[in-house]
Amino acid sequence: MEVVRLAVSASQRAKLISAGYTSLSSLSSVSPSRLARDLNIPEYEALEILKAASHSSRLEESGRNLAIVNGGQTAWEMLQADSCSRISTSSTDLDKILGGGISCKEVTEIGGVPGIGKTQLGIQLAINVQLPIDHGGLGGKAIYVDTEGSFMVERALQIAKGCIEDMQPKGAQGFEDKLMPENFLASIFYFRVCSYTEQVAMMNHLEKFVLEHQDVKVIIIDSITFYFRQDFEDLALRTRILGGMALKLMKLAQKFNLAVVVLNQVTNKYVEGSHQLALALGD
Repeated sequence: MEVVRLAVSASQRAKLISAGYTSLSSLSSVSPSRLARDLNIPEYEALEILKAASHSSRLEESGRNLAIVNGGQTAWEMLQADSCSRISTSSTDLDKILGGGISCKEVTEIGGVPGIGKTQLGIQLAINVQLPIDHGGLGGKAIYVDTEGSFMVERALQIAKGCIEDMQPKGAQGFEDKLMPENFLASIFYFRVCSYTEQVAMMNHLEKFVLEHQDVKVIIIDSITFYFRQDFEDLALRTRILGGMALKLMKLAQKFNLAVVVLNQVTNKYVEGSHQLALALGD
């Protein structure tokens, strides 16, 4: 359960989210004094929040136990679920490395140095997911969360036109009426976030949005760590927020059978006497 549903005031919920407490589990082991310090509120107020969180946790646990009993799967169903769909990257070599493309029900992290083409790949996936299955897509829509302001709608238009030109000689039965660049662009839901608090709020809103748009088949975040790499003094808070976002994205991928792609920067890491490239802020 997320804190947005917690029975506390709106201002208290906003303070919780800003401090990185986005779920009940993040409140389970914190003390009233620590919470009061993190939220800059009196300790008695922090104690009331923790009591409300504890009560909601008990209710959620009872519901979860019932769901576990009623939600058993056969081994055959699990095997069928593992045969999930994939989205082509439009690169034969990259698709081969990925086992056929970007997999649904998983979070795929892609990192690289500036200018190597991460945003280009993200835009390509937002277009490719809309293609028919026999052309490497899923016939779905895309969510693009832009933290760096690097999304270029002109480039998306060029890629859409390129996909149309590539498909026409091959034929796309039952898809001809959709082969218009504006249809591709209209199926990309774009969100620009300008701070880490907006990014956290966006992560909390994604499940509701996907419920309302169940034809969404890929979520692209470009990039996941942009607002967390600098000027973030509380490293424990940073780890807690990033961990919470990762869990939410994995849950979304599994629950709605969609692909999640997070783009990330790289940094130099000193390993065994030499400098190596590593994903920013670790795994």
